[in-house]
Amino acid sequence: MAGPVPELADRAVACADRLHAADSVLLASHIDADGLTSAAVAATALERAGVPFDVVFEKQLDEAAIARIAATDHETVLFTDFGSGQLDVVVEYADAFTPVIADHHQPADADTEFHCNPLLEGLNGASELSGAGAAYCVARALGGDVNRDLAALAVVGAVGDMQAGVDGLTGANERIVADGVAAGVLQEGTDLAMYGRQTRPLPKLLEYASDVQVPGISGDESGAVRFLSELDLDLRADGEWKRWVDLTDDERRTVASALLKRAVASGVPADRVNDLIGTTYTLTAEAEGTELRDVSEFSTLLNATARYDRADVGLAVCLGDRGEALDRARTLLRNHRKNLSSGLELVKSEGVQTEEHVQWFDAGTKIRETIVGIVAGMALGADGVDRDRPIVAFSAAGDDEVKVSARGSHALVRRGLDLSAAMREAARSVGGDGGGHDVAAGATIPAGEQEAFVAAVDDAVAAQFG
Repeated sequence: MAGPVPELADRAVACADRLHAADSVLLASHIDADGLTSAAVAATALERAGVPFDVVFEKQLDEAAIARIAATDHETVLFTDFGSGQLDVVVEYADAFTPVIADHHQPADADTEFHCNPLLEGLNGASELSGAGAAYCVARALGGDVNRDLAALAVVGAVGDMQAGVDGLTGANERIVADGVAAGVLQEGTDLAMYGRQTRPLPKLLEYASDVQVPGISGDESGAVRFLSELDLDLRADGEWKRWVDLTDDERRTVASALLKRAVASGVPADRVNDLIGTTYTLTAEAEGTELRDVSEFSTLLNATARYDRADVGLAVCLGDRGEALDRARTLLRNHRKNLSSGLELVKSEGVQTEEHVQWFDAGTKIRETIVGIVAGMALGADGVDRDRPIVAFSAAGDDEVKVSARGSHALVRRGLDLSAAMREAARSVGGDGGGHDVAAGATIPAGEQEAFVAAVDDAVAAQFG
């Protein structure tokens, strides 16, 4: 069975065979949107296959976490959305458990028999297949077409892992999208490329749009209201602004056309104007007007759970709980949005330090370590932050450690940027460790080593840019 990603078929089948043969499985996963969806895909597939399992989540898979996992009473451990980068440590516990890995991060220099990772077959793990996508390949090998509906969660994971550009998902991800469309759980379309089409009132939708800045509208509440009020449309209902999802097709075309014209008239470059319209993904089984209907909003909801130590809530939502778990997730989401907003304002007000090839800021304890990478990504391209330099962010992770997150752009990657390599090299030079993807990576380093780390990252990026 080739599955949606033929390049990984043999690896996925080997992993599935091992899982089928296990008396019990410990499913260990990461805590971001990709990690949660990876866990949900794997958990559903294991349950359908009749394989007993337990679930644990980890912020990072360091040696202490691996030792905790080894101490559990499970002969097989399925790692999703991490494990590859820590394989050199994982294999040291071969006497305690057999590892099965469904991941997309850069593998460490070690081998294991059951390893489903796109990078091992020449596919790009940062843009072509996410951790949830790798888990989906294993799920299809476990249950065949019966698990095709899990493509919806795999797409949420890929979008949550920033793998979708304006033109949508590419590479192996496209084949998973096709699976989801064929299964009737996913709809692919072309629409306004702004976050919040399902839930935000129209003025907020335009005001908070950050990918393409339209002068007089973006970041300007009164400007967004004036723009909408000048259109010959009835955009209110019962005194409240409608949402994008509430508009007719003709109304959407009118608003989008006027927005494009305003962008052109305001001097926005043509290539950026085109980015206002893009590929969108809708989860057809979810109710219209909810955070779960749009893939981007779903992924943000998930980030608002596990990053605040409630991975159980995010997993429950992924597994279909639309009652207590969803209510709790929405409460966490409101808090998450406040924290992201205050974090972004902190970066804007305090600014960033600029080196020759990178820029950075140290949030200390002011931004939670689990969201500092999201804030860094949001800040890239904001006022005072150079979009043409990767950004490095520090956050306190305890008395003795500092969490580091780095974000770049796909344009910088095309120039040679590989943040995974840069972060690993720089972290190890100061007694820490790191890794991730070329466009987004992280590290943990000893407290007090920030300046030495920045210097090492700057040197590494300089070498990459040649």
